[in-house]
Amino acid sequence: MHALQKCLLFTVVTCLIQNAPGSEIIKGQKAKEKFMQYMASVQNNTEHRCGGFLVSEDFVMTAAHCAVKKLKSLSVVLGTHDLKKAGKKMRYGVKMICKHPAFKNVEDGNDIMLLKLSKKVPLGDKKPVKLIQLPIQKLNLKENKICSVAGWGPTEPGKHRSVNELQVLNVPIINKDECQKLWGRTLKNVICAGGYKAKSGICQGDSGGPLVCNGLAVGIVSFNKYRNCNYPDVPNVYTDISKYLQWINKVLATTKPS
Repeated sequence: MHALQKCLLFTVVTCLIQNAPGSEIIKGQKAKEKFMQYMASVQNNTEHRCGGFLVSEDFVMTAAHCAVKKLKSLSVVLGTHDLKKAGKKMRYGVKMICKHPAFKNVEDGNDIMLLKLSKKVPLGDKKPVKLIQLPIQKLNLKENKICSVAGWGPTEPGKHRSVNELQVLNVPIINKDECQKLWGRTLKNVICAGGYKAKSGICQGDSGGPLVCNGLAVGIVSFNKYRNCNYPDVPNVYTDISKYLQWINKVLATTKPS
């Protein structure tokens, strides 16, 4: 299947789970200035919808369940941790939505999407936006390794409004076999990190942000136990980016839709 077969130029018809499991950063802290400068706010009609992260000068990666029906309503804000300060120069249109062709719904996996921006992002040492590197091969993260996750979602369980300032949180990697046992089902191509036996982590309201380990974006915030943020008896689940490298590289190398 061609890498861009599922990339649509003008409209995207997709079945979105109502209140789809996503992420809000519970009991995190404000991200420092000039830290995580690859973070993107994926917005629908200028309202924050999901997190994302810049992986090339004109592509942002996020979760597939963050797609919207009308492409023209979608935009991406880059270059600020405070969404109140998002000026016109920080906002980028989206001209192509590239969901993974095998994505059907959030809990069945393949929850990964690339957004091609309407113009290239200025990059350089003195620019406010930076790229984050992706893995170059499949990873085997060690249990209890500490990584980080960030987002603009609500900061307390039960809240529904996103926050203006980016929040960040450290989370430990959880053993995949133990994670599947706790969820009671097979979880394909995912990383489990944080949430379980903790009072901090991700929750509903804001998916798509990166799980960052050793400076690499290794995962994409995907889902958690439905409406249980205070706090879950199962681990948080992220899409394992290293399992999709072939598809990612094909999309990034393509400048025109099929």
